Amino acid sequence: MGRPGLNRRQLLYGLGGLSVASGFGFAALGTGADALAAGADTRVRYWNLFSGGDGSNMIAMLDAFRAANPDIAVKDSTLQWGNPFYTKLAMAAAGNRAPDLGVMHLGRVTGFAPGRLLDPWDTGLLAKYGVRESDFNPALWKRAVVDGKLYALPLDIHVQLCFYRKDVLKKAGLLGDDGRIVPVTSADEWFDVLKEARKATRKGLQTIGLWVNDQNFQWWFFVAFYTQLGGTWFDAARTEVTFDTDKATQVLEFLRRHVTDGYTAPGMGSVGAEQFINGAPFAWEGNWSVPVYSGAKLDYGAIPLPPVFGRQATHAESHAFVLPHQSDRGGATNEGAHRLAAYVVQHARQWAAGGHIPAHTATLSTAAYQKLDPQNEYASAMDHQATEPKVWFAGSTGILAQRVGPVVVASTMGSAKPDTAARRMRTALAQLLAMKNPMDGMTAAEGGAAA
Repeated sequence: MGRPGLNRRQLLYGLGGLSVASGFGFAALGTGADALAAGADTRVRYWNLFSGGDGSNMIAMLDAFRAANPDIAVKDSTLQWGNPFYTKLAMAAAGNRAPDLGVMHLGRVTGFAPGRLLDPWDTGLLAKYGVRESDFNPALWKRAVVDGKLYALPLDIHVQLCFYRKDVLKKAGLLGDDGRIVPVTSADEWFDVLKEARKATRKGLQTIGLWVNDQNFQWWFFVAFYTQLGGTWFDAARTEVTFDTDKATQVLEFLRRHVTDGYTAPGMGSVGAEQFINGAPFAWEGNWSVPVYSGAKLDYGAIPLPPVFGRQATHAESHAFVLPHQSDRGGATNEGAHRLAAYVVQHARQWAAGGHIPAHTATLSTAAYQKLDPQNEYASAMDHQATEPKVWFAGSTGILAQRVGPVVVASTMGSAKPDTAARRMRTALAQLLAMKNPMDGMTAAEGGAAA
């Protein structure tokens, strides 16, 4: 069956990347030796979006693969994180200029029109190189499957965490005998903890950093607590909105209370990493901050977001390997891509140093990983992931976050009442559900939203 054509405007619209249409705004930084120079039989072109500490860890794993597999030359390129990366990847796949291997956030896979912009994994080849479905958390693997085929190979999950200063909480009497924060099982208990922690906080420091005016973080926190309440988004057929505005209001009121009760400073837009380093008791932040806080030699811990609504659930996304569409995919190069991805997934101990939870369960169970602190304190998040709905407009930096994230911020900051914001969120969900995916290859013919 032929692959319907996708025009430039459709791709950019679907990615939410209209602002990066000019030149794509990306930087490609290759570190791999050219196949001819390396004398290898096969070259694998690999695009990723990892910079900073993640970039260094990925390079270390690639170098280890090169040493163990001299017959494969890896040409890796790092592109700008976010929509610039997704725009470039989509355009390359649509134009049959795609790399042999890529990385995506798992939540974006459904919107990438699997079967058109992505090719499915050969699970037999993955098994040949030691990777099988049984090696992964079932819920994580299920997210990677579309229409019965595997379109993403999870590398990790990265989660939102509650970082806490052990030295401050010890003064406040909030550490248990195990040296970890006392358990919290309700919203009232959580605010009691904040009240006591504030008493032990130096003047001039907020009690908790919450990224109160950041649309991404506020959305991620909302997803976590809405999931704790058992909230749903759409019916199984993805034709009706099932979003519960009462539960949403409850979550929005909870987030807002941190501001109204004076535990977080509304004028401080970021989480205030500097404040946490200087002695603020709490910060809600992604696990990627582990290297920052560990590097600062802090006496701290990190747990999944507290189960204030009686059920464990913390927001989670996943970096996953994908096969961008190639009309002639196959042969030694395709096998090399499978071999590379399988190797990195199985050797993710280095990756865990960046705070990420390895997706490969065998890595999670190793003594080396279990000794990592504070990673061993929040690894349980793998079993209670709160994820965005599996729809084309969801996923990291996706249209869903762009539409509803600002609504959550408006409620948290006080410019909209929580119940009003909840109704606005439901309206936005209905509008998005009625839209066609501009990258599904059928939008133009059907007169969809991108026309």
